[in-house]
Amino acid sequence: MDLALIIIGILLIIIGLIGSFVPVIPGPITAWVALLILHQTTFVSPDFTFLGITLSIAIGVFILDYFIPIIGAKKFGGTKSGIIGATIGLIVGLIFLGPLGIFLGTFTGAFIGELINNPDDKRTALKAASGSLIGFITGVFLKFSITVLFGIYFFKILLEN
Repeated sequence: MDLALIIIGILLIIIGLIGSFVPVIPGPITAWVALLILHQTTFVSPDFTFLGITLSIAIGVFILDYFIPIIGAKKFGGTKSGIIGATIGLIVGLIFLGPLGIFLGTFTGAFIGELINNPDDKRTALKAASGSLIGFITGVFLKFSITVLFGIYFFKILLEN
């Protein structure tokens, strides 16, 4: 049973890493579930303080991830249309272009969204699209960093026990 839990935990870490880039999968929360599952094995004693702190971090990053692209877009003059466009562009780009589409789709979607909102102002649309992309990359970096950290803790705990 412990081996099955460890394998599930490893799969959740991998899914969490993917979720750092794909917006429909909450990467850090998925990786945290791997830590929780690891603490359910017979050879790791539950550390509720550690689990509570890491859960707080995962939830905090999850919430921040919704605001970072908005802040990036707003700082560069973006509107809600640009943010919606960036999200749609991210998904479409990922489907058709794979990992490269994440960045191209986000930028293009934000640009198109801003142009739909105000077709005469291409300069502001370009600036807002850049802000959306910077915000998105910042969010991805934060989610990826926390997920990697949770993965490191997972394997450290696993190897120590």
